[in-house]
Amino acid sequence: MPILTSRPLRGGTRAPFVLLVAMTACGTLGMHVIIPALPAMAAALDMSISSAQLTITLYLIGLAIGQLVYGPLSDRFGRRPVVLAGLALFTAASLATTVSRTPSLLIGARILQSVGGCAGLVLGRAAVRDGAAADKAAAQLALLTLVMSMVPAIAPAIGGFLTSWYGWRASFVLLTAIGGLTLLACLFWLPETRAPTTPSRSMLSGYARLLRSRRFLGYAIGGACSTTAFYGFMSASPFIFERQLNQSPERIGLYYLVLMGGVALGSFSANRIAGRLSMQAALRIANLIGLAGAVAFALADLTGNLSVFSVVASVVVFMIGAGMASPFALAGSVSVNPQAIGAASGLYGFVQMGYGMLCTIIAETWSPGSVYPVATILVGSALLGQIAMTIAVRAEARRDRTGA
Repeated sequence: MPILTSRPLRGGTRAPFVLLVAMTACGTLGMHVIIPALPAMAAALDMSISSAQLTITLYLIGLAIGQLVYGPLSDRFGRRPVVLAGLALFTAASLATTVSRTPSLLIGARILQSVGGCAGLVLGRAAVRDGAAADKAAAQLALLTLVMSMVPAIAPAIGGFLTSWYGWRASFVLLTAIGGLTLLACLFWLPETRAPTTPSRSMLSGYARLLRSRRFLGYAIGGACSTTAFYGFMSASPFIFERQLNQSPERIGLYYLVLMGGVALGSFSANRIAGRLSMQAALRIANLIGLAGAVAFALADLTGNLSVFSVVASVVVFMIGAGMASPFALAGSVSVNPQAIGAASGLYGFVQMGYGMLCTIIAETWSPGSVYPVATILVGSALLGQIAMTIAVRAEARRDRTGA
């Protein structure tokens, strides 16, 4: 069977979309599906609440740092071998979590699981850009975002069902099975998407060039402000809904499903307008939508009109803007240097995760469970994102005029 030989597959080939979804889903699913299992896991392994929360916090850190490594490696050695290695690590680490008998072993396995899972996050995006020009890539990334926005919405529900019926280890068994099946599918059907190029001499030099680019920094910071600022809301929203608005946990779960529907709607809109509007015009529209939602959320709190409807409706508008802006910002950032698409994808993901963790820390330390820190985060992020995107768009226009 030729696909199992060591001969590299031809670069520049487009990967099947279903494989890109599966690759990307592994890392995201690993973060969200175990959340309902945390109390049962802590009780079974005699873990403190803080130790149980470490399985999430360290996973996020692993996702952020791992993305810095996979991108340059894939630029040098190709997407296919790096994806296969990451998925193999994810599957092995997932298996280790299912048999862990001590908190230290479980936490260690979770770190390795996150490092393996983030390979698909980075290289799924890079593979899309490998097979398409920037405007086409924006449409395909929007479709990928549309599909992937459902993972955080449905994963906790799946995890809750598995935990209730089969115990806390069932979620880790599911991750092991999904990782193994995705690995096998990629082994047989994933082509090498990276076209032959002269790779960067070193990881640091590749990142240094990207960090000197106003285009890349504008797109990366603007994309992070538009998308992962939502993490600040997520960390505080259970307390806002339950303590201030007297909502049950069951209802809160439904609200999250509606909120993630905003991302899906924004991504669908981005898919439809990509190629019809310029990237610059699309980003302006998306940022204005996000800013409108953030301001509406802040005004609801300032005027004393906080309610389930005002919170959900305003944040849904913010998420529509985020879902619409994300594909264009990502397409712009990974198009800065065609020889460093993987590095750009990894650095973009790192900036996203880093900003999301910063927003979470601010929301949790400023005034835990209060509305005004979250409103400040969303409005401030929308304004900062607008500034960053403007810088990127102007740098893009200058490059088009001068060719530099």
